[in-house]
Amino acid sequence: MTSQAIGSSVSCADPEAPSTLTVAAAREAILANITPIRTNLRLPLRDALNAVLAQEVISPFDVPGHTNSAMDGFAMAGSDLPQQEYRDFKLIGTAVAGAPFNQSCGKGECVRIMTGAPMPEGTDTVVMQEQSLPINESQVRIAQGQRPGQNVRQAGEDIAQGSVVLNPGRRLTPADLGILASLGFAEVSVRRRPRVAFFSTGDELRSIGEPLGTGEVYDSNRYSLYGMLQRADVELLDLGVVKDDPDALREAFDSADEAADIVVTSGGVSVGEADYTKEILQQLGDMRFWKIAMKPGRPLAFGRLGNSHFFGLPGNPVAVMVTFYQFVLPALHYLATGTPYQPTTLLAESVRDIRKRAGRFEFARGFLQQREDGSFSVDPVGRQGSGILTSMSRGNCFILLSEDCEGVKDGDKVIVQPFSALM
Repeated sequence: MTSQAIGSSVSCADPEAPSTLTVAAAREAILANITPIRTNLRLPLRDALNAVLAQEVISPFDVPGHTNSAMDGFAMAGSDLPQQEYRDFKLIGTAVAGAPFNQSCGKGECVRIMTGAPMPEGTDTVVMQEQSLPINESQVRIAQGQRPGQNVRQAGEDIAQGSVVLNPGRRLTPADLGILASLGFAEVSVRRRPRVAFFSTGDELRSIGEPLGTGEVYDSNRYSLYGMLQRADVELLDLGVVKDDPDALREAFDSADEAADIVVTSGGVSVGEADYTKEILQQLGDMRFWKIAMKPGRPLAFGRLGNSHFFGLPGNPVAVMVTFYQFVLPALHYLATGTPYQPTTLLAESVRDIRKRAGRFEFARGFLQQREDGSFSVDPVGRQGSGILTSMSRGNCFILLSEDCEGVKDGDKVIVQPFSALM
């Protein structure tokens, strides 16, 4: 072999290769091949947190159901408020939530009222008790400066009867559960959660508790994947570590495909790894083996097995997490909700230089902080190799460095994606 032939092939050290896809193009291709789940089920409210709403929720009544006081104070007609220094009102009764004042309030009269109590007939204004002066048990003095209609919540001002309260595709929050309860719903119609099967491949991998031989490592990727999938609120099937053996791999793929909507593996899809892994995948379904113009995480397999979508992630620990967050998580979100995935990003000032060549998208790990003036700063966390898993633990965000970025100087603004914004 001549010296000219050595190093002539494309490698992950190259800034860009002719056959690579951009991050954006890979995401688009993945989502174009996924159809959202349409199977519905009904869940009790307490079991529906984070579930995806299947049908719109229409309010059966107004919320609040009646015009009521927003403050503890005194209810009266706004037209009666003093125009000059003060006015004394006759106190004719008391209204509390659950025990309204059922008589009419006339001119020069007022009713003591508690927060949430229905407004008595003849009243449309509440003066806070702190802005009143009791004269005796039957008289209250109100000074000028009050506004007609103040401190009153109108019937239906939060939710009007017949209005759409929540739309399909929404992932239910604690506040949503409270709203549904306030409307009297004991159950809610939601989409079935996605089912995900995952396993690691490699003869060098050992499960925790087994002794390590020369060249062997514990399988950390499966635990990272488990944690990320748990946060994504899916049904999980962990198939463990599968050896680089054709029969074992085929059996694992068959089992995963039968049980899941999405199958995720780590390892076995990059250049130089066991050819039969790719051969088996291509025999079982329609597969694409991509090189993505990104760092870390260049190799990615995506396609369809018989019944499920398949993601073959790289073997390096950081690359597994980056490709999961940037490709698998958007796919899971779209599968579950039918809506695009838009994690929060922020603009921050880099506190040091970041070296980078143009040509690929880089996901550097950084530590994001908010300054006293409200602005944000970010500092890359040490070594950024795809095997340095501590960079994901020490960092709290990705620093997003686009394909055309040619490096960052201390003080430059960069876009960051907080880990907390990723489900």
